[in-house]
Amino acid sequence: MRHRQLWRRLTPWGLLAVSCAASAQTDPPAGYYDTATGFGSVLKQQLHDIIDGHTVRSYGDARSLLQITDEDPADPDRMILVYDNVSLDVSAINPGGSIPGWDSAATWNREHTWPRAWGIDSSGPDNSDLHQLRPSFTTTNSNRANLAFGGAYGQSFGVKSDQGATVWYPGDAHAGQIARQQFYLAVRYDGSDAQTNDLELIDSGNLSGNNMGDLSRLLEWHYQAPVDNFELGRNQKVFGYQDNRNPFIDRPEYVWSVFVDQNNDTQLYVGDTPFLDGASFATANLGAVYVDAPVPADHQVILRKTGTDGTYYAVTPQGDATSSVTGRHNAFAMAGMGPDSVTLDVGLDTSTATAGLKTGTVVIDNLDVTTGAGTGLGGNDADDSIVVLLSVLDHAQPSFSPDSEVFATTIDLGIVALGTPDVTVEIPIYNRVATEGFTADLSAQLGFGHTGDTDTLELVLPGITVPAGQSDSGTVRVDTSQTGDFAADWNIQVVEQVLPGRESFPLMELNLSATVALPGDADLSGQVEQGDLDAVLQNWGQTAGVDWQTGDLNQNGQVEQGDLDLVLQNWGSTASPDLRGVVVPEPAAGAVLVLLCLARREIRVALQRG
Repeated sequence: MRHRQLWRRLTPWGLLAVSCAASAQTDPPAGYYDTATGFGSVLKQQLHDIIDGHTVRSYGDARSLLQITDEDPADPDRMILVYDNVSLDVSAINPGGSIPGWDSAATWNREHTWPRAWGIDSSGPDNSDLHQLRPSFTTTNSNRANLAFGGAYGQSFGVKSDQGATVWYPGDAHAGQIARQQFYLAVRYDGSDAQTNDLELIDSGNLSGNNMGDLSRLLEWHYQAPVDNFELGRNQKVFGYQDNRNPFIDRPEYVWSVFVDQNNDTQLYVGDTPFLDGASFATANLGAVYVDAPVPADHQVILRKTGTDGTYYAVTPQGDATSSVTGRHNAFAMAGMGPDSVTLDVGLDTSTATAGLKTGTVVIDNLDVTTGAGTGLGGNDADDSIVVLLSVLDHAQPSFSPDSEVFATTIDLGIVALGTPDVTVEIPIYNRVATEGFTADLSAQLGFGHTGDTDTLELVLPGITVPAGQSDSGTVRVDTSQTGDFAADWNIQVVEQVLPGRESFPLMELNLSATVALPGDADLSGQVEQGDLDAVLQNWGQTAGVDWQTGDLNQNGQVEQGDLDLVLQNWGSTASPDLRGVVVPEPAAGAVLVLLCLARREIRVALQRG
């Protein structure tokens, strides 16, 4: 590989041996900017002190070093040229020469982004500073000559006329990078190093002295073309060679304070309106799924900016939250020079193996450091939060029982009297709790395949919804228009909420039975006669363990006068196919009198025995 060859070349020259693979870690060392606490000129001096006194590499070394610092991330045999943004195959240039990849500037050369004509000394550390040098086609370098940078963002690179000056536009791919290189040079070089000058940026493309411009355009580009991965990687590599960094790549938020003023008027917010202190809040509810279902797609939240200035902002997902925008190298341009909103796709990287509420938070920090614009603006803009929510539900737990899973049940409705109003009985359907607060609701309705005496034992279930931990009921109606033993099988279809991961349940089976008997027919013989009278008289006065067949014919829990009346009033009646609404014939007056006398005698005997 070319880089292994470079390693062997560089080591004899006494240069720092560094890995040529792009470092995954591009953050500055911990504490590197700890002393950068001021504003304006104070901050500028503090940054100068941090990056001053770097390890100087020679201008000759740059012929090889630029092949590494500006390596094409997609191909280690190529490097990216400034302005043109061309990926040049340097492995094919002078492969057998003393410096592979270099052909004495026939193809490319070392471009001074701050020209020597405007203050760079040909023998000082600024002349070979890798933070300012870039590889460039030799012809392109010549075309640029010593022009100041300028021109509006959004056009091709080259010579432009801008604001009364002839300037050089570096192209959209490099405009932000060039701006930050110029910011670095204006801070690093203040004339205190030998063979250097005090380099200053001016708001003009018409240059003189040790000045460079156009500052107003550089500021625009800084926010329109934020720091990218190539620039981060390049900064890290140069740090490996020179032991200093470009602070405006690591901390682009310093730019406004150092080069503009202390009154950055930006405020960021999510939701409908900004808050006074800037601490806005939004919720991204991903909805609900069942356990083991895939996590839903991301939710879109709009982040907006107010104010006319530009700013950088950090997006930090916390907990299980995710965001399509992350890190601290995100920017809003100045008003009218770019969108004032961005859409964040936020979601969760979480497991749905267990039920419960899954959450995470995306925190947005306006990184500007200035505090002069007032409450909630610039450095006073409080953090914004997006809370991401997902409810993971356990499946519904349908049952005929509140205590266990029962999908089939048999209910004997007992004995009801012929001709009475239709009897109705509620049949509860439960939704048992699987996980408290996170169990799905269920719905129930009649299924298919009913069999038996469904006209006599009819299940009425128009459709019910049962929240977890609750029950609702269907109603069984017993038709009492004819006597007999009846049985019916009903199916109930239950379904849980329609959510991703929903399960299907088997039909719930309800087996019903009931007997419709003649009023007073205690022994269910089909006729009201002596045996029924005996049942009442033999159990006269009993209140425990009594039922229809032991004489409790009115089913009030006691064998007493009302039960005797039913026998006497219906004496001699015989079951017929349909007696709904038909008056049962009463016994003749003489027969009633005889029955009453017999009844009184039997009651006296029963009481004496008791």
